[in-house]
Amino acid sequence: MMRDHILHRIRTALGRSAGQAVADPPPVRLVIPEVDRESRVRSFTARLEALAGKVYHVATKEEARALVAAAAEGKSAVASNAPFLAECGIAGLPGVESGITDRDCLQQRCAMADVGITSADYALADTGTLVMLSSAQEARLVSLLPPAHIAVVPLERMLTGLDELFTLLPQPAEQTSSLVLITGPSRTADIEQILVRGVHGPGQITVILVG
Repeated sequence: MMRDHILHRIRTALGRSAGQAVADPPPVRLVIPEVDRESRVRSFTARLEALAGKVYHVATKEEARALVAAAAEGKSAVASNAPFLAECGIAGLPGVESGITDRDCLQQRCAMADVGITSADYALADTGTLVMLSSAQEARLVSLLPPAHIAVVPLERMLTGLDELFTLLPQPAEQTSSLVLITGPSRTADIEQILVRGVHGPGQITVILVG
């Protein structure tokens, strides 16, 4: 009885009657601003660097490879199986382990690695966010488990924001079991309001934009 009473009050407040069909939902409103590529890069860089991330913009894949080589020198690194990393020659760098397909082996390697190297499916200019779709080419562990994360992203994957992302990818669950949005290093201030980085994921994040 109490349940029926509560539902009756809700229907009355909405101006509906019992048994009335539910109206169709309103159309989704997605607004994609027109922003040139240079402005997108500036926005992405400013947003991510405001959160203590680092951004480099290089013209060629060879320059990207050199930056990653310098950042990973003397460290252990695991690279995802993203085709773009192979195109840049990053998967074959000394000290960089790649091509791992077994999940248990990947977890073990990522737990011991100093650096995780990935690409990204998209980058969002308005928030400095990386969009990662979990797949055999881009396993979540590589971007989440090592203390430092380097993402090498072709510039054509730079979107304005979430509206453009969901225009291109209206049903993410049809393509991946997990869509991860990474905005800056992992951080929390749950304990005594003191900001601590690297608690739930990498404490350092570097994005190299290529193109």
